[in-house]
Amino acid sequence: GAAMVARALWALLAALRAGWCLLPQSGYLHPDEFFQAPEVMAGDILNLQVYYPWEFLSSAPCRTVVFPLMTSGVTYWVIKSLQQLDICSSCINSYTLLVSPRLLFTIFSFILDYSVYQLAPFWGADPWKALVLLAGSYVTLVFYTRTFTNTLEGLLFALLMVLVSSRKSSGQSAEPTSSSLIGVITTAGFFNRPTFLAFALMPLLYWAGLIADSQKSIKTFLNHFLKFILCACFTASVFITADTFYFTSMGLDNLYSTNKSSLIDAIVQLHDKMVVTPFNFLSYNLNPHNLALHGTHPRVTHFTVNGVMLFGILHVLAISAGFKMLKKYVHQLMLVRWCYRGPPGLLVHSERSPTLLLFYFVPLAFLSLFSHQEPRFLIPLILPLVLFSASPSRAVKWKLLIVLFNLLGALLFGCLHQGGLIPCLFHLEQLIHSPESSSHPRHYTLLFAHTYMPPRSLLNIKKTDVHVEVIDMAGAGEETLCQTVKQRASNFTCSECHIFIIIPGTVRATITKCGVSFKNETLIFPHLSMEDPPQIPILSSGNWRSQLGLYILQLNR
Repeated sequence: GAAMVARALWALLAALRAGWCLLPQSGYLHPDEFFQAPEVMAGDILNLQVYYPWEFLSSAPCRTVVFPLMTSGVTYWVIKSLQQLDICSSCINSYTLLVSPRLLFTIFSFILDYSVYQLAPFWGADPWKALVLLAGSYVTLVFYTRTFTNTLEGLLFALLMVLVSSRKSSGQSAEPTSSSLIGVITTAGFFNRPTFLAFALMPLLYWAGLIADSQKSIKTFLNHFLKFILCACFTASVFITADTFYFTSMGLDNLYSTNKSSLIDAIVQLHDKMVVTPFNFLSYNLNPHNLALHGTHPRVTHFTVNGVMLFGILHVLAISAGFKMLKKYVHQLMLVRWCYRGPPGLLVHSERSPTLLLFYFVPLAFLSLFSHQEPRFLIPLILPLVLFSASPSRAVKWKLLIVLFNLLGALLFGCLHQGGLIPCLFHLEQLIHSPESSSHPRHYTLLFAHTYMPPRSLLNIKKTDVHVEVIDMAGAGEETLCQTVKQRASNFTCSECHIFIIIPGTVRATITKCGVSFKNETLIFPHLSMEDPPQIPILSSGNWRSQLGLYILQLNR
């Protein structure tokens, strides 16, 4: 009966994951969910006006183009083809531009569920309990349905764990046959995010230990190692070749239009222009000055803040279990040392829970060495954590707390956090492409202030269209903001010019000090800006909706 309830609950949560993606989710987690793949591919494949981030523009690019092409690139190519074939006349719009890459990632997220189901018996966890913990986590519902490189990192980590857990359920060692695949996945993960090595370290050591335990011959061990190295090198060469062609051909258009002779020339010159994005990523991020530009945090932020923010009580219970096992291990080492007859079976190496904890805490410790620490960096760790937490004796008495925590996390990050910006872009896209605008060409100036970076691609404006100007003021101060608004107002001459200012309700009062008037205003609710948080006394007054909203203000002539 309990298993049937768990299966039904998992199915419900899986449907919620897919349905919420299609709805779509309005929360905006971090600019990287747009600017590390969809925005770049929308510019290259759909020829839309976009903002290319520094990782793709610098002389030493830090992001591989392979995964963006395989994910957002494929989905955009599909909707472009559907429109060109007249299967649907308006396939390309703000909704499909947002949802199609997310839908692909949501489908991929079920790799996590598959991995948990495969791994649970091996690691002594209840499969359906682990699946419910996974599917009910807001990390799965929100982060794993977004176009982050961290999401792909988590999926590759899950596949790696499945490949290395190759012992039979009876406890006997199985013949490790996945050396080649392990090499491919490790290298692909490294090119996606070099931090993948922190996650791959324990699975690779565990895999090497399994081979050493199951094979007597050093020749066989070397054979597995050679397969791993050869496949890793081949995969690396594929990524390096693809990145080199992309970044030396100035984007996809030039790449596809290159004739045969110039391709041969490019191949000849590859040794002079080799693009190895992970090395550029590492050289940039190992420089403390560069990391400081993106924000520095105390080294314990992952352990004390981010882990709790993502996983709640499960993170706390894992830390508690880790300390208890460490204490037990030290105690047993002392017993073995003092009593020479201490049986080796006492050592915790024979248990699987400590190994799972190592799969969780070793990557956490390595990521904590860097001063720039964001919560999303830890999302791959959900897999070992739910497997550890799903043993029959754990997490049962915390059910209510787990449910409330994940409801709050889903509401905060899936709906509220910067939640007005995506609906605002939807609204502006409809306005710009309205029949009135098409029949009478108009010029639009869109000024964003105190919001996350607006993904220009969602406005669905062709690169050839010069009638729309986007200005991102980021977190500009009152003086700079007013100066820009006044300057735009003074240049407000043409009859078909429209200036819109997009600003959170918490800084709405700043604009009123600029001495300009507005023709109309639209309030999009909800929108929570953590950079400009609402004041509690105002929230308790009748003005709370304004404080939790995003304004679209149209400047009066």
